[in-house]
Amino acid sequence: MRRPVQVVLLALTGIGLLHAALFTDLYLRYVKEGLRPLLIVSGVTLLLLALAGAALDRGHARHTSYAHGHDHTGAPRVAWLLFLPALSLLLYAPPALGAYTAARSNDKAVREQKGFDPLPTTSPLPMTLTDFTTRVQQDHELAILGRTVRMTGFASPAGRGGGWYLTRIIFTCCAADSQSVKVRMYGTEVPPANTWLAVTGTWHHKGRLGTRAAEAALDVRSSEHISPPVNAYTDDLPLTPS
Repeated sequence: MRRPVQVVLLALTGIGLLHAALFTDLYLRYVKEGLRPLLIVSGVTLLLLALAGAALDRGHARHTSYAHGHDHTGAPRVAWLLFLPALSLLLYAPPALGAYTAARSNDKAVREQKGFDPLPTTSPLPMTLTDFTTRVQQDHELAILGRTVRMTGFASPAGRGGGWYLTRIIFTCCAADSQSVKVRMYGTEVPPANTWLAVTGTWHHKGRLGTRAAEAALDVRSSEHISPPVNAYTDDLPLTPS
């Protein structure tokens, strides 16, 4: 790989990062939203390095390394593979993480919570999977009992025993450290894996409510297909594209 090609690679990578971070939501498939400024800075830096490299090459176009008819500035042939991720940022949107990842990632631990605020009277009550799980297993006031809640996530198989989970994948920093949070669904057919759903129902009575023995599970009353929300890799209430 000659120097001019290396410069092109730097430029393509920088443009790809800027394209993903400035003009699309594609970067959210790799990192948390808070890292967007760092991606922009990285993209600008790579472009500046490419411009600086091009300027230096132009100034040394007939350097000593070319005087003998040989170019000693090349890189190993395997370096050509670096073009694949650079081009993918511009031309190919990677598939979203889903049921396959959830089945192999660690479940996010539910933090200990000592006190709970009163639940709003809204019905159905919008809740995140984490909030629902925390209420089910730690709220000694049993405020979730009999309440109709509405949660969103994607379907993932429950394994050998059948059934399915409503699932969200959460990034702590990036895709490499993803964890999942799941709520078991009862009373409905198993939807195709990775189908995004808004599910309404009540807590499924299994285990002692308000203790760790209680299962984070829902008796489904209704469900509807939805598009993946903008904040697909958090367990926040869903944001929809504007």
